[in-house]
Amino acid sequence: QVHLVESGGGLVQAGGSLRLSCSASGRPGTNYRVGWFRQTPGKEREFVAAITWVGGSTAYGESMKERFFISRDTAKNTAYLEMSTLKPEDTAVYYCAASSYLAATTRSDFAYWGQGTQVTVSS
Repeated sequence: QVHLVESGGGLVQAGGSLRLSCSASGRPGTNYRVGWFRQTPGKEREFVAAITWVGGSTAYGESMKERFFISRDTAKNTAYLEMSTLKPEDTAVYYCAASSYLAATTRSDFAYWGQGTQVTVSS
């Protein structure tokens, strides 16, 4: 069983930075993918970034790579999403997800999800 817990969300002013953490227990396989998504009310869950646990290859959603950076600490079983120059439109619930599919980038690719952490960017 894979269990994911996000942390690090909160209220930040526009232009500020935040680092989200995703602590994982259990693994979908020997190698797997951890991703970050975000969602606002009434909208589809949007892919932000993903990283392959062994090797660390990354993928980013459209326009995400400019201000977001995904990384992982294999010793701590934790993935991170560093967000900089935040804008009010970045306000969303951010979810961590895990998949045994190493090229996963869409919501349906990921079988395991955390409960989400709220990020609010004030103008």
